[in-house]
Amino acid sequence: MIKRQRLLNTYVSNLTMTEAVKAVDDLLLLEKKSYIVAVNVDVLTKIEADKKLAGITKNADIVLVDGKPLVWFSKLEKRPVKEKISGSDFVPTICRRAAETNRSIFILGGKDGVAEKAKRRLCKKYPKLKIVGTYAPPIGFEKDIKENDKINKMISAAKPDILIVCLGCPKQEKWISDNINKYDAKLSVCAGATVDFLAGNVKRAPRWMSDFGLEWFYRFTQEPKRLFKRYFVDDLKIIKIFLKYKDR
Repeated sequence: MIKRQRLLNTYVSNLTMTEAVKAVDDLLLLEKKSYIVAVNVDVLTKIEADKKLAGITKNADIVLVDGKPLVWFSKLEKRPVKEKISGSDFVPTICRRAAETNRSIFILGGKDGVAEKAKRRLCKKYPKLKIVGTYAPPIGFEKDIKENDKINKMISAAKPDILIVCLGCPKQEKWISDNINKYDAKLSVCAGATVDFLAGNVKRAPRWMSDFGLEWFYRFTQEPKRLFKRYFVDDLKIIKIFLKYKDR
């Protein structure tokens, strides 16, 4: 496990993108299954109230920091994080690396057709990339034993080196935790809404907005009804969390 450092109510892997990709290469060489999670403001507010999610994050092989506000908080804590690594940057980067190293990918998540569209776009960009399967599970699948068995068998039949899971937090983290020993994939990556970015269904914020920590606002302008509560109610709890943990 890569060395961690505290960040508010959890511990994170303090990596640059280059170091994170190297860490993926190293994990794929190990004779064990592993998984990667990413934390942002929304995830940390969920961790505070969800012991299972907190434990899954604690036991992850890599915990990436996906959010400029968390980089700022790390500096206030005098334990600065090297770099923000968003899923929409990290996943394409490891796909490019997979194409270079002959590793295979399976994409799980998104609405019908979205993962397939993401596959087509990725394979066009990286012609040597092997995406050995995609699947969009139905709503409520995580509580359906037969559906989960079907998914686990589907993944195992494809035997991907890397499973990209795009189900949103905390569903994706808990699904991986509950199923990782039931499917045959070396590395599982929690990737949230990344599949929509890969498919081109959702636009990325301009680089300058991302650099100034305004990517959340750009996303809000695209989906205000869905994201209002998350950004303007739930995520404001991060201030209380910062005050609680800042001197620890």
